[in-house]
Amino acid sequence: MQKLSFIQPNWPAPANVHAASTVRAGGVSREPYDTLNLATHVGDDARNVAENRRLLKAALRLPADPAWLEQIHSDVVAEASDIVTPPRADACVARGSGRVCAVMTADCLPILFCNRDGDRVAAAHAGWRGLAAGIIDTTVGALGVPGHQLMAWLGPAIGPAAFEVGDDVRIAMLARDGGTANAFVQNSRGRWQCDLYAIARRNLNQLGVTSVHGGDYCTYEDERFFSYRRDGQCGRMATLVWMD
Repeated sequence: MQKLSFIQPNWPAPANVHAASTVRAGGVSREPYDTLNLATHVGDDARNVAENRRLLKAALRLPADPAWLEQIHSDVVAEASDIVTPPRADACVARGSGRVCAVMTADCLPILFCNRDGDRVAAAHAGWRGLAAGIIDTTVGALGVPGHQLMAWLGPAIGPAAFEVGDDVRIAMLARDGGTANAFVQNSRGRWQCDLYAIARRNLNQLGVTSVHGGDYCTYEDERFFSYRRDGQCGRMATLVWMD
């Protein structure tokens, strides 16, 4: 078993705010979930997922089990303090210490939030459907502070060179915000290369969140990560944030 390692977000969060994003290595799952799969819904052995989650909690010294979600590509936000069993939601907000917000991805964009006072954090799952549904808006709204008091970190997602989409995706995004047209570049096949990072940055800026960091990964091209677009059946990474 390879050593369990993490990506540490490079953002100017308060000292009491902690965050991490997992990579594939360091768990016990076998192909095609090798090795640190943290999802229960992808066909992996439940015992391996449970062990991977135990390893994650120990390695990060988490104050509690993560508030896992049943992600549905929506704009629904859950309160971490209310979560007992995974709710159908795509973002999680915590307003005090002892709660761990988490989202799982394998090409979709994970976004972490915190406020400058260090007493509110959130994690959002933002694939193109979630972005089109308004998941960023509802997450920022749930945090309950003005955008200029927030900062965000964009975690590992599929990059624009690898994310080819059809007209349906572009139409859905433009219906929400015509200004996202610049995030789509037509390719030689008449389809579109879509930049999830650019769409998220624009949305955040419109909400007053100008302290935006990260956004320089590609899960498809970088084999440290799970990628559904690249591999089909695969595991899921987790991106987490919590407070002391």
